[in-house]
Amino acid sequence: MHVHTIATAFADRFGPAPEITVRAPGRINLIGEHTDYNAGYVLPAAIDKAIWLSAGRRTDGQFAFYAADLDEFFLSENSETVFQTTHTWANYLLGVISEARRDGRLIGGLNVAFGGDVPLGAGLSSSAALESGTLFAINELYQLGLPKMEIVRLAQRGENNFVGMKCGIMDMFASVMGRADSVVRLDCRSLDFEYFPFHAPGYSLVLFDSGVKHSLVDSEYNTRRQECEAGVAALRAHHRPTSSSSDEFSSLRDVSPELLFRHRDALDPVVFRRCKFVVEEIARVEAACLALQNSDFVQFGRLMFQCHDGLNREYEVCVPETNFLVEQARANPAVSGSRQMGGGFGGCTINLVKTEALDAFSETTAVAYRQFFGLDLNIYPVRLTNGTEVV
Repeated sequence: MHVHTIATAFADRFGPAPEITVRAPGRINLIGEHTDYNAGYVLPAAIDKAIWLSAGRRTDGQFAFYAADLDEFFLSENSETVFQTTHTWANYLLGVISEARRDGRLIGGLNVAFGGDVPLGAGLSSSAALESGTLFAINELYQLGLPKMEIVRLAQRGENNFVGMKCGIMDMFASVMGRADSVVRLDCRSLDFEYFPFHAPGYSLVLFDSGVKHSLVDSEYNTRRQECEAGVAALRAHHRPTSSSSDEFSSLRDVSPELLFRHRDALDPVVFRRCKFVVEEIARVEAACLALQNSDFVQFGRLMFQCHDGLNREYEVCVPETNFLVEQARANPAVSGSRQMGGGFGGCTINLVKTEALDAFSETTAVAYRQFFGLDLNIYPVRLTNGTEVV
């Protein structure tokens, strides 16, 4: 799927050519899982897998969406009020429209056709790409004047408030703010960010899609967030800070490993494990940035393996398929690091592997995966690209 394909699909469905076409990339996260909704740091990047979205205005105030990859069509029944629909995918578009209207933005009718090569359910944030692309198109068509960071916030609000997925801001941020050949360290509390060039000569990034499809809305993702909040509440109740700061322990971002272990007995054992992972993962992001600055990809890979082990044993969001893939990588000397990526319960592993060994590693892993699980392994080498942009 690319710009010409989706523009043709739009014209075939709606008649006239689109007024605008947008490329909205999926994202990877090198390290920093489940830290975004805990006000920590993340290290994502936009990739060369994207949603292409063509759009044009309607005069009747209605919203018509065509999902080209699914060959499914949605038409709103009411032009005044935006309601959820049983077309689950359409809610991602409707959600950002609803939130923009809540802010008083004047948005009329809209025709949209979209498709792409971001694998669904693989943890590459196809939903955030769709939300970002929709907002970019609306911003241009209706001259809303939204800066990029406002698009990021609106996309998150749409998924939180309309879709019902209490995700953090990382996915939308990475899709909108990505930069070619770079990762970006985002402070999810202040939204300050810094780009780090990802120059890894001799190394490649490759994703292995486990084929286990997850729906975070129906999974335990929201439960993990509640467990982290419970940990913060327990720490606040048992710790008496010397500082008078009113925002002490507003999130796990404020908690050091030493303090967490000091109050271990005050936390439910499951809650303690969740908090331990997040606190240590926030520190791993900082260590990973230092490794990038030193071009130390051995250390960077070691941190990736540590992340996976924590996701598996402490956060308990891994599945047998992704654990198998990481163990295959751990046993291969050409692989610097590997881990499950995304919210969990399936999706992809991300692997940092020596380029000269990429093909052999991919082939042997695919064979082993098929023999063990009876599943074909989808393999996606990725490059780091710019974020959402009008084509």
